[in-house]
Amino acid sequence: MQRWLYYRRCAGLLRSSLGRSQTLNPRPQLDFVRPFSSSSSDSEFRKYAGYFVLILGCGVATYYSFPFPANAKHKKAQIFRYAPLPEDLHSVSNWSGTHEVYTRVFLQPENLEELEKIVHDANERGQKIRPVGSGLSPNGIGLQRAGMVNLALMDKVLDVDKEKKRVRVQAGARVSQLVDALKEHGLTLQNFASIREQQIGGILQVGAHGTGARLPPIDEQVVSIKLVTPAKGTIEVSPEKDPELFYLARCGLGGLGVVAEVTIQCVDRHELVEHTFVSNMNEIRKNHKKWLGENKHVKYLWIPYTDTVIVVQCNPLSKWKKPKMARKFGEEEAVQHVRHLFRESLKKHRGTVTSESPDEPDIDQLSFTELRDKLLALDPLNKDYVVEVNKAEAEYWKKSEGYRVGWSDEILGFDCGGQQWVSETCFPAGTLANPSMKDLEYMEELKKLIERENVPAPAPIEQRWTARSRSLMSPAWSSQEDDIFSWVGIIMYLPTMDARQRKEITEEFFLYRDLAQTRLWDNYSAYEHWAKIEIPKDKEELVDLQTRLRKRFPVDSYNKARKELDPNGILSNRMLEKLFPLPSTV
Repeated sequence: MQRWLYYRRCAGLLRSSLGRSQTLNPRPQLDFVRPFSSSSSDSEFRKYAGYFVLILGCGVATYYSFPFPANAKHKKAQIFRYAPLPEDLHSVSNWSGTHEVYTRVFLQPENLEELEKIVHDANERGQKIRPVGSGLSPNGIGLQRAGMVNLALMDKVLDVDKEKKRVRVQAGARVSQLVDALKEHGLTLQNFASIREQQIGGILQVGAHGTGARLPPIDEQVVSIKLVTPAKGTIEVSPEKDPELFYLARCGLGGLGVVAEVTIQCVDRHELVEHTFVSNMNEIRKNHKKWLGENKHVKYLWIPYTDTVIVVQCNPLSKWKKPKMARKFGEEEAVQHVRHLFRESLKKHRGTVTSESPDEPDIDQLSFTELRDKLLALDPLNKDYVVEVNKAEAEYWKKSEGYRVGWSDEILGFDCGGQQWVSETCFPAGTLANPSMKDLEYMEELKKLIERENVPAPAPIEQRWTARSRSLMSPAWSSQEDDIFSWVGIIMYLPTMDARQRKEITEEFFLYRDLAQTRLWDNYSAYEHWAKIEIPKDKEELVDLQTRLRKRFPVDSYNKARKELDPNGILSNRMLEKLFPLPSTV
């Protein structure tokens, strides 16, 4: 950066000196044809020689006044700004740092009346106020440069009906807050996503899900919604009050109104027994149907370039009759192999690192997922190296086999690792009574594709299942009550803040994703999770995506509701406008 400033200053001096020389001569174009005398020639030479010495001297002085530090070439890239950001400009990014906007309009109402006024005034002025939650969506679906509204200050639990096991809560409450508040009433949520920091409104609107072939996505737990709309004010929808709009709005992508309050059907608080063990494709083929039917929650973690599949099964403690077997190895023993690989990889990639080195992290204090990030940061796109890291992960899981018991909200959480790119698809997998086995065929094809194309695919590839949803915009929507769906997520971690390296990882990830899309999605009727879909830059690809979405979702009905409830499009953003173009935006 300092060398760049050095050249910039020299260039500025050069421009200013040339500017002065031109203003001294009102007809500079004639200098090239006018004959020079000997005295005038010497004078011109001395003048330009003086300019040259001045520029050179300033350049040398600047260079030595701002010398490079010894480790300059190892410093991470940083965004250069010509001036500090104005105080009224907010920087808002998603959790993975893959999408970011700067806005001067970021509103946080404290109650329903303030929210209603914000929406009304914005609609009158045509001011964008896109609803945004915790910013956990990998694709930044809630971001809008022109303006956003966030309900983090509307986070109260309003009412708990213990008899009906229902809770009414403001949409800005985080899942973790709601779960903690329900404990004293002996209640909890039916299912959970991997993390609990989403706002209730956000997790509902994008169709988030947990796992369990008998359990639907989270939007199916919602029994009524209070929406603040630009055109019709505050309305409440449920299966009894405007069912058509209710089933559209449950997974409404923030485009039909700002979700202000939600009533959720809960279940009794319960403990789960989690059984984690390592399997392989042959064993899974033999047991897959039984495991889907017998276990309340089940998921597979596939390790690319290995035959290892981690199976995680969870069932209520009250119904568990098998003997519980503690883990053979503690966490310290399980992670030792990964720590050893990290130390050896540091030596290989950076030379021998001593314990006194200030650049060495405190390896013994890192969790497994943190170690994986550190390992991948050394050479994230080297396929052979990624395979080595994947094998270390497989070894970690072999030493992590066993049982653990805990409350459902604790057991169902999953450490997804650090910042990452994610593409997750949902596709039909038959019925609970008669699984189609398409879910295993998909995984077999995906693993072969990765190996054939030498994709530096890190672990794990997470596969989960849900029952159907009746929300019309859910990727798991079905009119058949016993249908089940499989969800498969591929990832590439962003374990570094180095701008060049992150760009290279991003490019490689989209090649990986495009392979899955072109070779698999249409064959399995797979559609991306709304929080993980990305807008193509190519116009033809965008048209293909729009056409494809129309085959699966009631786009016309959704757009009709958007026009009725938000005629000025103040709740919309680029993503909604590209995915579901209205006639006026085509």
